[in-house]
Amino acid sequence: MSRLAVVFGGSRGIGRAVSQLLAQRGHRVVVLSRNKEAAQATAESLPGEKHLGLSCDVSKEEDIQKAFETISKTCGTVGYLVNAAGINRDALLLRSKSEDMLSVLHTNLLGSILTCRGALRSMLSHGGAIVNIGSVVGVKGNSGQCVYSASKAGLEGFTCSLAKEVATRNIRVNLVAPGFIRTDMTARLEKQEAVRRIPLGRFGEPAEVAQAVLFLLESPYITGQVLLVDGGLQLAL
Repeated sequence: MSRLAVVFGGSRGIGRAVSQLLAQRGHRVVVLSRNKEAAQATAESLPGEKHLGLSCDVSKEEDIQKAFETISKTCGTVGYLVNAAGINRDALLLRSKSEDMLSVLHTNLLGSILTCRGALRSMLSHGGAIVNIGSVVGVKGNSGQCVYSASKAGLEGFTCSLAKEVATRNIRVNLVAPGFIRTDMTARLEKQEAVRRIPLGRFGEPAEVAQAVLFLLESPYITGQVLLVDGGLQLAL
């Protein structure tokens, strides 16, 4: 059954791969990004018709409210929500700037909480599914990523709690925790050093994470779960 899918951070990386896969499955997709042109370009590139690209900075509550008002007026009720918007400002804690810490927490954690609240208002009457994008470091931790890890660990706790709150309304909430995935956020990493830590011996591709996201969106009896897509990296951390 075709649903309206809303993908925050949908113009690049994992979010773009999710948007493409959802469109290929016949769903109508709303792509949201801080860059309106990038969101619109992605929406126009998707197979099928009537996809929509909108600008939204998830660290700003008013942006999220306006986005859902537009979605409600122009597209209808939300069936799927994917939270793929995220940033990192990696540094040892003693070297982390307060403004960077707040940006990471507001975007990665509070932003996803607010988008979930916005989507729930649409889902309560007919059910739906939410997938948040976390990280293996939110599960296992990593030196130099204290704040980023905290934001993703918080997202895991939020996901499990929300799943309990809304299960009786036929709304499922799960989290995908990727490892090293080939995106703009990992381009600066020393690839050979990082690869040696991964049992499968390579970085993952955004499309491989998107497959896991689609699986959780479409699985009717899975909720409150954390699915690691990391090539076995959690075994080495």
